[in-house]
Amino acid sequence: MTLDINLWALLIGVLSTFLVGGLWYSKGVFGGIWQREVGDRRPANSNHPLRVFLLSSVFALVAILTLRWCLGAHPRLPVAVAKGAIAGSGLVAMGFGINHQFADRSLKLWLIDGGYFSVQFAVYGLVLGLWG
Repeated sequence: MTLDINLWALLIGVLSTFLVGGLWYSKGVFGGIWQREVGDRRPANSNHPLRVFLLSSVFALVAILTLRWCLGAHPRLPVAVAKGAIAGSGLVAMGFGINHQFADRSLKLWLIDGGYFSVQFAVYGLVLGLWG
């Protein structure tokens, strides 16, 4: 089976991860609340930013490819956006919810992180519906 997909859609989808995330976690939106909820949990030897962005790009690529596989070839735009939002909120956000409970994280933190992935996957659906 081949996965016929527009490479520009993949690139735009991956880049959207950083655009949406940059806005979502900015100080003007949820960044200040998110930082207070996370606290100072970064170890002294935390990962280099280049490594973080490279691995995040790979994870985003796998996520958008997986959503594309679930949507099938050339999904209709409203269906792609709706199914992206459902995947983000019903699968990814709920997975974060489970992890947040075991890590004793706050409801606020889960709402911010889960909300981000609900929006991000809707954006993936938008990209795939337009160019996928």
